[in-house]
Amino acid sequence: MKNFITGIQTAIIGTLDAKGRPFSSYAPYVYDQNRFYVYLSDIAAHAKNLQRNPYASLFFTEDESKTENLFARKRVSLQCESLKIARGSERFEEVLDLFSQKFDAKMVATLKNMTDFNLYEFKTVYGEATFGFGKAYFVGGEHMDELIPRGESNPHRGVK
Repeated sequence: MKNFITGIQTAIIGTLDAKGRPFSSYAPYVYDQNRFYVYLSDIAAHAKNLQRNPYASLFFTEDESKTENLFARKRVSLQCESLKIARGSERFEEVLDLFSQKFDAKMVATLKNMTDFNLYEFKTVYGEATFGFGKAYFVGGEHMDELIPRGESNPHRGVK
């Protein structure tokens, strides 16, 4: 799973609005210490949704132009709990440094100065991955970073 998501620079974020309706958007992300991080503006709908409801999904999918079969695109879907990281905290600074290393450092510095942007951490509580026909997995393990063939039981399914 880590090898697959490393090649993808943005995550599709699924959240729920104030009326419980689903909303999807995307954001660049970094992955560190078994957590995903996105940096979002407060005016963005997905940020408002996360502030109301910390449960969200992250979706990573293979580029359509690179897939062998559109019916079997490689993909990972993760159900997560989110947490806003305090601006100026040690973890905030560490993760923003990771954003600067992965993306355009000047852009990250500009965004860091915009105080309406906040850093969100996503902890995976359940997930599924598909890497082709007959290659379907649950995401599990101590750090929720291992693939378990779907034929086996998954104790993490449905955990909140």
